Order: sequence, then C-alpha cells, then structure tokens
Amino acid sequence: MRGRELTGKGIASFQRAAKADGADKSGLTALTYATMANFASDAALAIALANTLFFSAATGEDKTKVALYLVITIAPFALIAPLIGPLLDRLQHGRRIALATSFGLRTVLAVVLVFNFDSWVLYPAALGMLVLSKSFAVLKSAVTPRVLPPEIDLVRVNSRLTVFGLLGGTIAAGAVAGGIAFVADSPGALWFVAAITVLGAYLSMRIPSWVEVTEGEVPATLGYHADQHHGSDYPGSGAPTENLKRTPPPATAAKNRRQPLGRAVIVGLWGNGTIRILTGFLTLYIAFVAKSRTEHEPLQQAAMLGLVGAAAGLGNFAGNALGARIKLGRPSVVVLRCTLAVTVVAVVAAVTDSLLTAAVAALVASSASALAKVSLDASLQSDLPPESIASGFGRSETVMQLCWVLGGTLGVLLPTEYWLGFTVVSVLLTIGLVQTFLTYRGRSLLPGFGGNRPDHVEQEMSDSSYGENVTK
Repeated sequence: MRGRELTGKGIASFQRAAKADGADKSGLTALTYATMANFASDAALAIALANTLFFSAATGEDKTKVALYLVITIAPFALIAPLIGPLLDRLQHGRRIALATSFGLRTVLAVVLVFNFDSWVLYPAALGMLVLSKSFAVLKSAVTPRVLPPEIDLVRVNSRLTVFGLLGGTIAAGAVAGGIAFVADSPGALWFVAAITVLGAYLSMRIPSWVEVTEGEVPATLGYHADQHHGSDYPGSGAPTENLKRTPPPATAAKNRRQPLGRAVIVGLWGNGTIRILTGFLTLYIAFVAKSRTEHEPLQQAAMLGLVGAAAGLGNFAGNALGARIKLGRPSVVVLRCTLAVTVVAVVAAVTDSLLTAAVAALVASSASALAKVSLDASLQSDLPPESIASGFGRSETVMQLCWVLGGTLGVLLPTEYWLGFTVVSVLLTIGLVQTFLTYRGRSLLPGFGGNRPDHVEQEMSDSSYGENVTK
C-alpha cells in the first residue's frame, strides 16, 4: 500500500509539472508527452540494438557494409532535410499528421527489426529509425512556438522539453527496455520500441489543432546578400530583393516576404552545428570502439558504454538546467565559448588516446550542446519577429540535425583508434570554430552565410518583376 501511495504521488507530481505555467491550456503538455515518446523510442532502440550485430561490426568487411548502409540510408535525409523547413512554411495543415507519421513509420521499422535483427536488413531499418527521429526533432521545433504559454518564454520551454525527455523518456524508458532485453532479449525490447512509437503517434495527434494555423507567417532564410542592397548582386542570388523597412501593406502576401536571420542567430547556428558534429560522432563511435576493444568481454563493453553514456547524460541534463536558470545577456559569446570548449576537449582526446578523456569529451560536448542550444533559442526569440519565429526554429533545427548526422557518419566510417578518430573530428571542429569566430566578428569563410549582416535584419521581398534593387 505504501509503495502504491508513493507511486501515485509521484505520478501526480509529474503531471503537475507537465501542466505547470499554463502548459495544459496552451498545448505544451501534449507536445511534451510526444517529445518524451521520441526520447523513449531512441533510448529503447539503443538498448535493443546493443545485443545485435549492428555494433559488432567494428572492424573489417562487416564495418564496410555498415558504412555502405549508413550512406544509403542517411544520404536521402541529407538531401531532404534542407527542404523540410521550406515545406513546413508552405504546409498550412498536417503538421500533427507529419509528427505522427514520423512515429508510425518507426513502428513499421521496429516490427521489421523484430524479424530481421540478425540479418542485413537490420542496418537500413535501424538507421531509418534514426533519420525519422531527427525528422521529428525538426518538425517539433516548428510546432513549439505555437504552444507557448504566456507565462514562460521559448528558451525555458525548449529546456523544459529536453529535461522532460531525458527524465521521462531516456532514463525511464531506457531502464524498462533494459529489463525487457534482459528477460526477452532484443526482440522483446524491439516490441517495446514498437509500442512506444504507436503511443507517440497517438500523442502527436493530441496536440491542439491550432498549431496548424500558419496564416501570416513569414519564412526565415539563412542566406543574406548584403551586396544586393548596394547595387551589386552576389553570384547566384536570383531574383532581386527589396528591403521592407516598414510593415508591408496587407496586399503583400507573407509568402512573398522573407526574414533573413541576424548575425547573432548565424553565430549560434555555426557554433551549434560544430558542437553537434562531435555529439553525433561520439554517439556511434564509442559503441564501435567498445566492440572492437572488448570483443569477448561483454561486461567491459557495458562498462565503457555506461561510462560515456552516463557522462553524456549528466552533461546534457546539467547544460539544460543551467541554461534555464542563467540570464543570457550575450548568447553569441556563450555559443562561442561552448564551441571553443568542445574543440579543445576533442584535441585533448586525440592526444591522450584514452577512454577517460573520451568520457570527458562526452561530458563537455553534451553540456556545451545543451547550453549553446539554449543560447541559440534566446537569439532566435530576440532576433525574429513573431511571424517568423516558428520558421526560424525549423530552419535552425534542420541545420543542427544535419550536422549531427555528419558526425554520426564519421563515427561509423572512421577507424576505432581513439587518436585517429578524434584527430579527424578535431580538424572539422577547428574549421567550425574559426567560422563561428569570424561570424561573430562580422566576417565569413562562406559569403552570404556568415556575420557580414546586421544583428537584426529587415524583412525582404523577392519579386522577379523588379529590374533593380529598391529600398523602401
């Protein structure tokens, strides 16, 4: 009786927290539950795959096959992901269906995995689930601003979603999946994944219908061509652009306008993208390293994965908790420092070539990723007008997920020697750090995608009928 009473109190406390600050009325609670299901699906899938041949192919011909399937599965995502943001901008209805579909397809793949976890079908199916999880994250980011309670801002909301996902999804579902896998092996855990994704699809459709209302939204864009407004065009800039320094008349349709992202947001994107390369790399790379170095010692494998996983989880939780409490007066500086931290720790891991520094790298990378994401959210909220915030979040999440996928791809392709893997990643992180710093200083390695823009950019209107640039 005492245990039942404590359980009841725990559930009641959880529900109060999920509904706090008006979240139940705004629709945030419904989105929170769907987000938890996404985290839970990822955690349960990782547990289910731990005992399969997915991570056993650490060396030799089998790893080449894994790399091939990785490229075959993720390449379409890399091509489609940049189109998700523009598609969402045009999608007037069906965002909840899109979220539910990302779960529904994972249900199908989980069932496929149950009957094929010891064959080649495992690779494309498992990686397909990874891609769908990343797609959910992009879709969720575009929905979040529409369920914002009046009592809290977007920065706190996103941190809140992550904390609920970690506690109620990753930790809770991971523990349950571990128990199921112990009793019923991988097929049992995969059936659990299928059940979670069915629940996730249902929870996605429980999100209020007002998230579908997109009338008057102005799409956000990553590019900014400063020379267009001074009488010369950037190569390939396309139609001439008109700056709208005052609110355009109602006749100017939102679809004909665009909102370039300001410098602070671009700094945040470059920094967050750089950090996500390392987190994506560590997610898959450490698992392959553990298999290659402890082939016949499952306890050591579990210890290695547990150490790095615990460090990453602790860092993620700490970063989100810190970001939700500190006042972000200069978010660009926070992002720059986080990017510097992950670059330094990757270099140290490459030099020391040890499991301990790999765990430290996971701790630093996950905490920096969470804190940098909070800083980016703050920049988006302050930089963009209300009609462009949802689109801006969708664009930013797409960039970060693509960078994560790039890091994960490297985690599979690179050899399992610590020094070599971390050296390659360190080179990429250094390039990303330089670009982030240059963007912060108002410069760029890539014209049109750096800091050579104002902190707050005026809306623009693209109109092919203009023969020259006109500024109102």
